[in-house]
Amino acid sequence: MIDFQNVLFSDLHIHSKYSRACSKDLNFQNLIKWAKIKGLNLLGTGDFTHPIWFEEIKKLKDNGKGIYYFEDFPFVITGEISLVYTDFGKGRRIHLVLLVPSINVAEKINSYLDTKGRRDYDGRPIFKITAEEFVKEMMKISSEIEIIPAHIWTPWFGFFGSMSGYDSLKQGFKSELKNIHAIETGISSDPEMNLKIKELENISILSFSDSHSFWPFRLGREATIFKKLNSYKELIRQIRENDILGTIETDPAYGKYHWDGHLTCNFSCNFEKTKELNKICPVCSRNLTIGVEYRVEQLSEKNYPLSKNKLFYKILPLHEIISLSNKVGMNSKKVWEIYNLLIQNFENEFNILLNVSAEKLSRFVDDKLLKLILLNRFGKIKVKPGYDGKYGVAIFEGEEIEISEEEKEEKKIFEKQKKLI
Repeated sequence: MIDFQNVLFSDLHIHSKYSRACSKDLNFQNLIKWAKIKGLNLLGTGDFTHPIWFEEIKKLKDNGKGIYYFEDFPFVITGEISLVYTDFGKGRRIHLVLLVPSINVAEKINSYLDTKGRRDYDGRPIFKITAEEFVKEMMKISSEIEIIPAHIWTPWFGFFGSMSGYDSLKQGFKSELKNIHAIETGISSDPEMNLKIKELENISILSFSDSHSFWPFRLGREATIFKKLNSYKELIRQIRENDILGTIETDPAYGKYHWDGHLTCNFSCNFEKTKELNKICPVCSRNLTIGVEYRVEQLSEKNYPLSKNKLFYKILPLHEIISLSNKVGMNSKKVWEIYNLLIQNFENEFNILLNVSAEKLSRFVDDKLLKLILLNRFGKIKVKPGYDGKYGVAIFEGEEIEISEEEKEEKKIFEKQKKLI
């Protein structure tokens, strides 16, 4: 069991309503409400580069140590930057998460970005700046800015992504590699997969949701567990010294890009099959979208062991589990009724997923749901892998969770965004 009193569950990579493909109801009130229900203790503000959202961020109350409060809930100033440029004769599309120590530093970053392009059209603005140059310029502004390669394996926008990424951090960050202390796993990978790469052996492996809404099946679906803190300085110390307690992960197969495939062809396969096919789709004869599993295997050197001092949980959100148990959609009235009943009795979702005893849970759920919650707690729920923008599907005794309408809409908007970049 986790001692919830002495740890801090954080989700530092989220977005505001000013980012594409995000809920228009994303505001601080909704974020706080659902973060507490999820069991999160610290959030990133997201999107500090967007002029309108930044005005909202500036209203937060500073504790004098780089932690900002809306009412009683703490935030760290964060944002995501998209860099699109050419390096080594190849087009690169790199997403980076920024952690920022103060409003003053955030203003300086925004002033710098204004010399490079616009910030007002999206919460995740795009700039033609190399990764090396960007890190160098950030360090000139403040050495306390933390720069984290986001969802590092995602095909189109990850630093190691199959479509536009690099083969190593050194290759991309060059002289500025010394200022990179952590990476974000992304939903399609986990620490175990990342530790096949020697370069990642001694830096912090973090997990955050990249949530586009405040709902608890998105917010905090991946999170990093820190030792309790009340200052930005201590936050980045834990990151830079690889002193985090651990992470909450979804099963990597759940991610949209775990396997290779073509969504339009309804075809997917693992990396071994992809090699047999020479990366060609057997349905349409075009190149497959190469996913995370293949890319990890392509760059892997050997399996470096997970630290015994780190907590590592592989769990699906509670909505997914209830949905699977009842054979109904995640947003159905039935799922919400059961979810709300459990929250009312056990405080928050992480407590239910990780701590509450089987005996106590059995008073409120049937045997099937109880079994699924316990299987989930130990990472034992099977998942049919996601591919080419489609989420993986949890399976229990031959039954699957159907893709929700929200996920379908996310896919549509993502495809439009991809064409714009």
